[in-house]
Amino acid sequence: MHRNGPDIAVILASGLAGADRQGEIMSIKAHSRRDFLAGTASAMALTVFGTGELSGVSAFATPSMPSAGATKLVPYGAAVRSDALAADPSYRDAVIANCQMVVPESELKWLELRPTQNEYRFEKADAIIDFARQNGIEVRGHTLAWYGALPPWTESIATRAEAERELTDHIGTVVSRYRGAIPSWDVINEPLVDWPESAASLRPSIWARRLGADYLKIALETAAAADPDAKLVLNEYDVEFTGPRFAARRKALIQLLRSLRDRDVPLHAVGLQAHLFADRAIDRDGLQVFLAEIKALKLDVWVTELDVIDYELPGKIGERDALVAGVASRFLEAVCEVVRPKAILTWGLSDRYTWVPTYFKRRDGMPNRPLPLDAELKRKPLFDVIDEFRREV
Repeated sequence: MHRNGPDIAVILASGLAGADRQGEIMSIKAHSRRDFLAGTASAMALTVFGTGELSGVSAFATPSMPSAGATKLVPYGAAVRSDALAADPSYRDAVIANCQMVVPESELKWLELRPTQNEYRFEKADAIIDFARQNGIEVRGHTLAWYGALPPWTESIATRAEAERELTDHIGTVVSRYRGAIPSWDVINEPLVDWPESAASLRPSIWARRLGADYLKIALETAAAADPDAKLVLNEYDVEFTGPRFAARRKALIQLLRSLRDRDVPLHAVGLQAHLFADRAIDRDGLQVFLAEIKALKLDVWVTELDVIDYELPGKIGERDALVAGVASRFLEAVCEVVRPKAILTWGLSDRYTWVPTYFKRRDGMPNRPLPLDAELKRKPLFDVIDEFRREV
């Protein structure tokens, strides 16, 4: 969705969930290789699995703290909505209680910031920045150069010079405004086509059409100039699953990253969106080779948009929550065995506010449950899994 959904929603709405996915669907296993149900996660998942009831653990319970001498926790964060923060006090309190980091879900996208060519509207983004500052929460920026969520006026950009002027003016203005307030940005978002042949297989956009591959370099260099201290991230999806399309995406993305590094283009990290489908198997070996190559390029890794799309899982709440947690556990295990992520963020905190039912409504009419807190803001097994891997070195 262009406004409130994750970035893959545009792709899915245009048919990604169709033909090229059918041959790649795999049955998930009920348990991870390391049996994520050990320890705290075990108690939670087994309780809900056995009874079909939620655990009832409050979202506002004091988070468990690492023992003396333990490794500092990987920060946890979530995408947030300015309207919900303003209108829903219980949601606002849950964000404060659970998140060390937030990312505006749509408020920093072009469609929100630039309704007309000569107008910037920062009110909604400023509201999130103010909320975060008041509560000691870090903010991530999303996103500066993307094919989606563009206002209609951008289609009138007719020349290379005009495209470069608009892109650099936008990035320079936005990043400069939040210099010091937003320490990391998803500068480049989803640059590759669904099934790329190489790093040159860039997704069609006004930027790619007018600037070609140069738009990547222009965007990153402009962001670096506007805030030299900001961490600049290239964010991509569908790199963790088993199947030829996903292997092609990993290969092309590594080629693209290597090309940027070889040209000394400023880039600090790769964002793994991690919109996990419960009917797709995690390619553990392929993902770990991919992450090792990222590490060899001296780039950090962020998990930026984690959720589990559960529309084809069983309806029983306890069983479904345990399976959702297992999917996330297999992914995070594969990641954390290779690299310690700089942060783990979910695309939303509570099932009360999620993009998933817009595109993946369950046929049984039951609500989707893709996020760490349910619609009543109660903690789910998914949160225990995230906490488990936040503690790992």
